[in-house]
Amino acid sequence: MPQAARAVAPQSPILLREQVGSIAVLTLNRPAARNSLSEGLIAELHGALNEIRDDGAVRGVVIAANGPAFSAGHDMKELTARRTDADRGRAYFAEIMNACSAMMQAIVRLPKPVVAAVQGVATAAGCQLVASCDLAVASEAASFATPGVDIGLFCSTPMVALSRNVPRKQAMEMLLTGEPIPAETAQSIGLINRVVPVGTEREAAIALAQKVALKSAYTVKLGKEAFYRQAEMSLAEAYRYAAEVMTENMMARDAEEGIGAFIEKREPKWQDR
Repeated sequence: MPQAARAVAPQSPILLREQVGSIAVLTLNRPAARNSLSEGLIAELHGALNEIRDDGAVRGVVIAANGPAFSAGHDMKELTARRTDADRGRAYFAEIMNACSAMMQAIVRLPKPVVAAVQGVATAAGCQLVASCDLAVASEAASFATPGVDIGLFCSTPMVALSRNVPRKQAMEMLLTGEPIPAETAQSIGLINRVVPVGTEREAAIALAQKVALKSAYTVKLGKEAFYRQAEMSLAEAYRYAAEVMTENMMARDAEEGIGAFIEKREPKWQDR
């Protein structure tokens, strides 16, 4: 008789998604690979963000991770395997870097708040992921680094998000030395919002997202987009643009309701328009 086929255990999903009230929790689930951002995980994250964009049941997002590391950045084994390509991997490297950059921008462009819940180390593109989120909560045990310089690969794409979150001198020190910084330092330079006891970062991030979710979704969408757009403008351009946004916002039903509720000393009833 032929030998019975050995049962193959199903692979765990590399990205988990659950709904906690109105908050979608996306959990990186490659703990054995320190949640490195493989081609597959980048695509899964980007796909989930696209689904969430138009999902009316979701008013906020938390990005968390399983295992001891939040994310160790790009999957170096995956990248190195393409050195044998005819072009020594150039086309594939460009594809991955552009795909990762597009996913990071999808976080910024999502019309809903995105909060990182960091339980361990966040390095290179993992640090970039934290910096790309609107808000971040970290465990006391978390640490952050852009150590590409140590392996001859400067963290140029992580630099984009990092330099838009922290002062230049601090960003340059992280990029040039590659040395990790603890959660307390990350908070002091503006990379993260809060430091919480070990094991509570996920719940704290969800609670922070839920706090924002109580606001008008229309107002949050308008404000988040305006925040990132004005940051790239000159002072005069930013004020002109912000005045246009506030004028548009004043015409919204939720602004009329919210101002009325404030004057009448009652709770507003949002319609998200």
